[in-house]
Amino acid sequence: MEKLIGSVLEAGELFREGFHSAKEISHKGTVDLVTQYDVAVEDLLKKSISSLLPEHTIIGEESSDEFRRAQKAVYIDPIDGTTNFVHKIPFCAISVGIWEEDKPVAGIVYNPILNELFYAKRGEGAMFNDRPVSVSNVTDLQQSLLATGFPYTKVERGRDFKWVLETMRNLLPVTQDIRRLGAAAIDLCYVANGTFDAFYECNLKPWDVAAGILLVEEAGGKISNHTGAEYRLGDPIIVASNGKNHDKLLAGLAAYGEE
Repeated sequence: MEKLIGSVLEAGELFREGFHSAKEISHKGTVDLVTQYDVAVEDLLKKSISSLLPEHTIIGEESSDEFRRAQKAVYIDPIDGTTNFVHKIPFCAISVGIWEEDKPVAGIVYNPILNELFYAKRGEGAMFNDRPVSVSNVTDLQQSLLATGFPYTKVERGRDFKWVLETMRNLLPVTQDIRRLGAAAIDLCYVANGTFDAFYECNLKPWDVAAGILLVEEAGGKISNHTGAEYRLGDPIIVASNGKNHDKLLAGLAAYGEE
């Protein structure tokens, strides 16, 4: 774990350099941005982590065309929150999640701009800058601060777009408020340390959540899909909470039907 964290911290130096520098920006989709630093940070992480975990398949956002399962896998998001990164909004992070037999065993999320390092190893608790963290104790949904995100597919005005709007209509009046930081890995970490009481989002990729899932669980929280069943990488919706308001949150989610 110490060596993995060292690899992420080293990549964070390049991340930080890119945040403050001019960027070459291209588009993977209508509003889905990528910079030369996304690629460079991922390349650096793949090289260092493959030497530490040679038996694991490395699946990175910028080098993997699609999600695939492996008995032993490392899911890398070199810059979660690239839009924030491009606009110099300091909510962006490196996310590295290690999975074995379809279960998370270790996770690291590092925001080099705010110097926030979250990490967890299964069975050993969740840590934030070397201090143990735990989820909040809020039980009342009306007093819960939620986080969410908006999928890139919003531009199509289809099922995801309608689900986001209807869910917001359901939840906004019955919660303390809803925040949208623009980086799912950070949202999950902020559930783990009690900043947010819950988080939900649709159409996320495995590298967005692979590390944060374990952090929430190790901090005493709960992860599920929109039906309340166990979340599996690739499910259309993820729901994370302190575990005390989870069922109330699920009740407020709109049905995820056909387009």
